[in-house]
Amino acid sequence: MAAVKDAGRLIALATTVLLGACQSDGLLGGSPAGVPIALESIDGAPPPVRTALMDELASAASDRKVELVGASADARYRVRGYLSTETVNGQTKVAYVWDVFDSEKHRAKRLTGTSPVTVKKASISGLDKETLAKLAGASMDEIAEFLAAAKSGDPIRTADASADPDAVTAR
Repeated sequence: MAAVKDAGRLIALATTVLLGACQSDGLLGGSPAGVPIALESIDGAPPPVRTALMDELASAASDRKVELVGASADARYRVRGYLSTETVNGQTKVAYVWDVFDSEKHRAKRLTGTSPVTVKKASISGLDKETLAKLAGASMDEIAEFLAAAKSGDPIRTADASADPDAVTAR
């Protein structure tokens, strides 16, 4: 009878551990909570699109437990973004770059991507709310993953910030 009780306890413990693992937020390194970042700028977009994208980024950050603070607040990392569109063979794509700088103004990470979009006109000003939400979600997924890795103590290679995006010196 004692063996049955012990086996039952073992099964209950294993089930608890497995169910706890299912509650993960999907980030391999854990949660990015507690690592404040400041979104300093987004270049390449007109003010209405920049404002709408900032709103979408704030929403996406909240969903991913990323702590956004004001540009003048203390933050462990500062993020600068750049947007552009390009039309090739009739298909328009939006390209984004997010440079994440540490507190010493060294670039800690560069995140880039492109996504095909349907726009009324082939420019940034033609991006709609749905497109901006997708862009913000994908961007914040990458930022949250970076922050979670940084929080967990995984080594982060930093690089000097430079006016030339190709001139990156590893530290």
